[in-house]
Amino acid sequence: MDLPSDRTGQELSRQLLVIVDPLARRADGESVRIAKDVLCAGATAKVCLPDGPEDFAKALAKRGARRPVVVGDDRALLRAVSLLHRERELAGAVLSMVPVGTGVALARSLGVPQGAVAAARAALDGTERRLDLLVDDSDGVVLGDLRIPPVAHPEGAAGAHPWLRTCRSLVRGIAARPARPAPAQGGVPARLRVEADGVTLVDLDQPVEGVSVTPAGIGSGLARVEVRPVASPAEPLRVAARSVCVSGSDFRYRADAVTIGGPVRKRTWTVRVGAWGLALP
Repeated sequence: MDLPSDRTGQELSRQLLVIVDPLARRADGESVRIAKDVLCAGATAKVCLPDGPEDFAKALAKRGARRPVVVGDDRALLRAVSLLHRERELAGAVLSMVPVGTGVALARSLGVPQGAVAAARAALDGTERRLDLLVDDSDGVVLGDLRIPPVAHPEGAAGAHPWLRTCRSLVRGIAARPARPAPAQGGVPARLRVEADGVTLVDLDQPVEGVSVTPAGIGSGLARVEVRPVASPAEPLRVAARSVCVSGSDFRYRADAVTIGGPVRKRTWTVRVGAWGLALP
C-alpha cells in the first residue's frame, strides 16, 4: 500500500486532541498549562487528561477527525505511535508533540522544539514531515535508535518499568528452577549473528560489544547499521540496509532509550518509508 506523500505547504487540521500524559502533569505543571493555553487559543482543542496508559489509548482511539497532540516525554510519543501502528491508522495520522519531562532526547533528535510555547506553535502552524520507521517482526516500532545489548537506563533504577519491580518480588519463588542462559547485558560481549539485507556481517564465532540501528534519514528507506566487534584493532562495521536480522543466544534490545525488549533469540527490523507523520517547524 502506498503511503501518503509529504504534505508540505498544505494546512494541517485545526481540530486538535490534546493528550496530556500524567507524568508530564507531575513533572512540570506550569509547562503543561502554557502548552494548553497556546493550543486552545490557536485551534479548536479538546484536552484529555488520562490517568494511565489504558486511558491514553482510549482517548487516542476516540480522536475522530481531531489531530493528536501529545504533551509529555519520549515514552508518551512512542506510546502514541505504537498504538496507531497497531491499529493500522498511522499512515493517515499526523502527530504533534510538546515535550514535557526529563526524557525528551528523542523528541529533540526529531526536530521538535524544546520550549512549551515553541512546540505548541509548531503543533499549530508546523509542516507535516513523513518520517521513516523501524518495525520488527513482533509489530514493535523504533522511531530513532535501537541498541543491542541495551545500555544502562539513563534515569537509573527509578526509571525502571513497573513490571521490573514486580518481577523482582517473584525471584525468590523461582530461584530453584533451572536457569536459562543469561541474556547479554551492556558491557558484556554477545555472540550474535547480524545480517543486513540477507548478508551476514558477523557470525556467532565473533563476539561483539554491541549493535546499533537507526533510520538513515527522511525518506531514504534505509537504516544505518553499526556492529562493534570485540576483536581489536577491528573497526566497527557500518552498512546501510532495508532490513536487519539479529539472532543468537537470548538477548535484549533497547528502543529509543525508553523501552527494553526481549529476551529473544531472533528479531528482524525492517524500514518502513514515510510511515508516520510529525508536525515540525
